[in-house]
This record gives sequence, structure tokens and C-alpha cells, in this order.
Amino acid sequence: MNKEKNKNTRRWRGLWILLAGALLGAFLLAGTATVMHKTSDTEFCISCHAMQQPLAEYQGSIHFQNAKGIRAECADCHVPHQPLDYLKTKVMALKDVWGEATGKIDTPEKYESHKLAMAQSVWETLKKSDSATCRSCHSFEAMDVLAQRTEARQQHPVAIKNGETCIDCHKGVAHILPDMSELAASGASELANAAANTPGNATTLYSTATQPFWLSMDSKQHNAGNLMPSTKLSVVSREGEMVEAEVSGWQQDGVSEVFYAAAGKRILSVLLGEEAQSKIKTLSSKTDPGTGLVWSKVVLRVWLPRQQLIDKPEPIWHYAAEMMSANCTGCHGLTALDRFNANQWIGVVKGMAPRTSLTQEQLRVLTQYVQQHASDMPSDAAAAQ
Repeated sequence: MNKEKNKNTRRWRGLWILLAGALLGAFLLAGTATVMHKTSDTEFCISCHAMQQPLAEYQGSIHFQNAKGIRAECADCHVPHQPLDYLKTKVMALKDVWGEATGKIDTPEKYESHKLAMAQSVWETLKKSDSATCRSCHSFEAMDVLAQRTEARQQHPVAIKNGETCIDCHKGVAHILPDMSELAASGASELANAAANTPGNATTLYSTATQPFWLSMDSKQHNAGNLMPSTKLSVVSREGEMVEAEVSGWQQDGVSEVFYAAAGKRILSVLLGEEAQSKIKTLSSKTDPGTGLVWSKVVLRVWLPRQQLIDKPEPIWHYAAEMMSANCTGCHGLTALDRFNANQWIGVVKGMAPRTSLTQEQLRVLTQYVQQHASDMPSDAAAAQ
């Protein structure tokens, strides 16, 4: 009898322990969920002193106030919905608590100095997740593309076709873009490294920057002109650090100071001094039926140092594409390269240049990139140059 009573007592005790554990677990789960939720709302996010500058930028964006009255809160963009990604994000957010405690970005000056690194971190996360948080509100499938503005109507089908993700074109939708000059400088450094590793037996080369040239090996004399970034060269010979090469292009009748990359297109390729103009060889000529202008295919033999020459144009285009993405998405989406023809791109770049932090040299590289890939240029423009 006592054994049966003890058995029942142990059974009830076990049930009570199980019930207490279940209640404790439920309490902890509810408490954890509440804490997670409360630490994800905008009020909590902006309670830190360091968040006042990001808050001001956000309040000036279309995500904060718009005609439809739909507001994207901090968590909508920065906290993913997938359980594992959600937990990872919450754990990684502890570094922000440490940053607040140590005053990492507690002044406008500190904030600006770290802004690019912080932005790149967010962009990289969004890129890896295929802009998952963006797509929780926006999706290509739900878009009425025909009802969109002209720019979006032209570019979204291209993005869908190319498998692009939101952050590729929309880096400045909620916060003012950081100073991109450091990013551009990093890209220029990568180009320099590529030039340093260019094979010594390469027969075709491309200038990575505005490059002076000479008509002889003696580079101590005044240069005879300049090559523009991405100009194609056919190697003739090499002498130490100097390369002898032929550069070809097109000249408009009566305009002997420049080579253009294509007939009828104002894509500057070579700027020529007086002596260089006298050394040009004309290969053929044709008349543009639309304008009646005569264009001549010409070639010039030049000497130049090898330090800023690479054997393929792709690194130049990658550098330019990164600059375009970084500097041209603060006010609008990334403009498709075939949105304008080669001549129209000149005015577009000049008009937008004051809104960027790009130098004149960087703008030259960017201009070459958009012109060489414009709507009226062949898809293999770099090879056809």
C-alpha cells in the first residue's frame, strides 16, 4: 500500500515539475519574444545618442514620409524575418551597444569618419540576402511596372532579366550616402595592382588613367599628347619600362586635335599636340549619311611607360561600375547604361558630377564607361574600340 502511495506521489510530483517547467519555458519564451520585439522597434533604435544623425537622415527620406502614408520602420530594413538570420542580427547588434558605451560615433565628425564602413557593412549584408528585407515590402512579382515612372519602367525589367537585387541600385533610399572618395581611391589602387601584374608579353593594352605619351623613347621631353582612360593600344615593341604602341581612332574632318573611339561618337580617346598631329596616318574615310560629316580612320605610333597599362578592359569597367553604383544611387536608382546614347551621356555626367565627390580623373573613367556601353555602341564595345 505504501509503495503504491509513494508511486502516485512521485507521479504527481513529476507532473507538477513538468507543468512548472512548461510554465517557466512559456514565460521565458514570451519574455524573450517581448524583449526581442521591443528592442527592434524604432523608438528603441533611436534612443541611443549616436542614432540622432541617422534618424535625421531617415526622417528626410521617402521611407519615413510619402504620398501613400506607408512608413518603413528601422527593423523593416535592418532586421531580417528568417528565424536564424533574425537571431544572428540581434546577437550582432551587441556591438552597437558597445559602440554607444564607448562613444564610437557620438559626434558628427566620428559619425562621418565611420559612415562609409557602416554603409558597406549594410550593403554587403543586403547583397548576400538578395535584399530580403527590401523584398518583404517590395517584389518584382507584385510590381505594376507600366504604372511606374519612366526611369523605373525602363530599368526594372533589366534588373529582373539580369537577376539584380534591390541594393544594387538603391543605396541611398533611407540615409544620405557617405563620402565615396575613399571607395574610389581603393578601386584606383586595385587598378594599379592589376597594371603591375600585367604580363610582359601582352600584345594589346589599355590605359587605366589619363596617360601622357611621347613620339620617341625619351620621356624627359615634353609629352606629345594624352591618352584617355580605357584607350586601346597595339604593342609594337618594348624597351625597359617604355612601350611602343599604335593607337587608332576616328577623326572628324577639320578636327585634328583629337581621336574619337568611334565614328560620329564624341568618345574622346586621344588628345594630340601639334607634333603628334603631323605624324598621324589616315587609313580610310567615310561620310556619315545623317550629318554629311567626313570621318577618317587614323593611327598614330606612340611611346609611353607601362605602369598604367593593363591587358584587358574589364578591371577598368569594374572600377567605373563601382563608382557609378556608389555615387549615383543617392537620388535615384542606378541608370541603365543603354538609357542614353554615347553623345547624350556627356551631358548627363556633367550635370550629375557636382552632386558627387568624384575627381576629374574619376569622372573621365566613368564617362568612358557609360559612353562605351551606351545604347548606340556594340555590346563588345571594349573590343571594338
